[in-house]
Amino acid sequence: MEKVTTLFLKIAVFLLGVPILVLCIFLVPELGKVAGEMLPKFAFLKYWVYIVFYASTIPFYFALYQAFKLLRYIDENKAFSDLSVTALKKIKYCAITIAGLHVLVLPIFYIFAEIDDAPGVIFVGLLVPFASMVIAVFAAVLQKLLQEAIDIKSENDLTV
Repeated sequence: MEKVTTLFLKIAVFLLGVPILVLCIFLVPELGKVAGEMLPKFAFLKYWVYIVFYASTIPFYFALYQAFKLLRYIDENKAFSDLSVTALKKIKYCAITIAGLHVLVLPIFYIFAEIDDAPGVIFVGLLVPFASMVIAVFAAVLQKLLQEAIDIKSENDLTV
């Protein structure tokens, strides 16, 4: 049953990457174009949008790869190992990096909200950093719990 569960999770991890790829291909160029049109005095913001959104895909796909490795460790009965702790640590840092990059774009969302007189746009801009920080906190908690479980297991192995 474990193999089926991890297989489903591996497919889910793979499928998480597809929408981001589609967004990068179709939505990010449109966002950059809109940023350039709405703020003609600041046409360079178009490139800022490109840089931030495309740069944030690097840690995103790296975190997906680490999640895939973590699932492979579970398949190999290495879930309670330092390899798993390291993978969770890398996922945490990737999530923090994504949140930091998207915080850099928040001033553009603020300017859009001022131009269109739509304050809800700011909350849309906060969605990705907030979700990334939730993932970072969750990964940090799992990392801490897993490290404590490994420590307890190693103490038990020494006492027997």
